[in-house]
Amino acid sequence: MSQIKSLPDLKKKREELKTGLINAIESKNQVQVKVAMATCGIASGAKPIMEFFMEQLEKRNIPAVVTQTGCMGYCYAEPTVEVKLPGQDPVVYGFVDLKRADQIIEKYIKTGELVDGIIPVNYETIDSKE
Repeated sequence: MSQIKSLPDLKKKREELKTGLINAIESKNQVQVKVAMATCGIASGAKPIMEFFMEQLEKRNIPAVVTQTGCMGYCYAEPTVEVKLPGQDPVVYGFVDLKRADQIIEKYIKTGELVDGIIPVNYETIDSKE
């Protein structure tokens, strides 16, 4: 493994790892669920929501990757969850409680039917700024 000695080396390594992770997830046609776990999300109850998604997706045999992410900029709507179905753009849901999390799994993830609580995406990722 090569050593990282500069910022360009770090950026290159980051891109390699990110590309590898994205390819691994997409090659398995997995659902991606990101739960915002910044301070506002945690204070609003995001931890039990993340645990619910992890447990229920596994229990329901739905191939998925559940990860935490930082602030998505929707502090007023925490807990927020971004769901990306294979081959589709991500959808962000706000005010996610256990009932809405269950609806997201049963309706959106299983059948593609949208659920109330969608927040229009108005943020840019770091990648889009490069």
